[in-house]
Amino acid sequence: MAEERTRVKQPDYPLRLHVFLARCGVASRRNAEKLIDQGRVMVNGTTIRTQGTLVAEDDIVMFDGKRVYPTRKMVYLAMNKPKKYLSTSSDPEGRPTALELLKNDFPFRLFTVGRLDFLSSGLILVTNDGDFAQAAMHPKSNVEKEYIVETKREIPAELLDQFKRGVTVESETYSIESYSIKNRFRVNLVLHEGKNREIRRVFQHWRIGVKRIHRVRIGPVRIKGIGSGEYRHLSDEEIAWFVNRAGRGR
Repeated sequence: MAEERTRVKQPDYPLRLHVFLARCGVASRRNAEKLIDQGRVMVNGTTIRTQGTLVAEDDIVMFDGKRVYPTRKMVYLAMNKPKKYLSTSSDPEGRPTALELLKNDFPFRLFTVGRLDFLSSGLILVTNDGDFAQAAMHPKSNVEKEYIVETKREIPAELLDQFKRGVTVESETYSIESYSIKNRFRVNLVLHEGKNREIRRVFQHWRIGVKRIHRVRIGPVRIKGIGSGEYRHLSDEEIAWFVNRAGRGR
């Protein structure tokens, strides 16, 4: 199990505003751009909606009315999200979030890398490094994600072959990289892109009820040894794998 190490990043000014926000642990670069579009970011008292705005070291940047500062201590976690926990930072309906399980150990802003839906459980990545999140989430990184799927009725192999070729549901095409059947009601699926609720939508399209979706792997990171609601620190090798893969995809 990877031990916690002090990993430090020094900002190199000037920074583009969305990169600055990512360095503050507010969000990934992509999501930081959305926050700017929403008018939630101010620089030196002025609301900024223009992408590409440069930030100097002495500028005052506010997000949702609170000043934010670049985080120098970087955290990279593999977490086993329990079922009925959100992988977002907050929920207007008041449902519990996976990040709430970490706040006693990490009293600073963290965010999840990608998402796992409310009813699914398993592996998620958590960090405060927006650059790492960008690398791990970028479609060009082509990162495999592996899931255990348990169903209420038998899963025909021919349907899984169809899923591998591509299934169109409401004008959206979904596909898996590979599968392995464990028994009549359980299968392991490997996806690359992992679109929103992809597995549930395809199985619902087939009228096969899903009992459980549990993610067990993201790239080289496996969930083995991490209890429900618990976490471990990523190793240097695991972190480098995502960063290097994103670099090769450019």
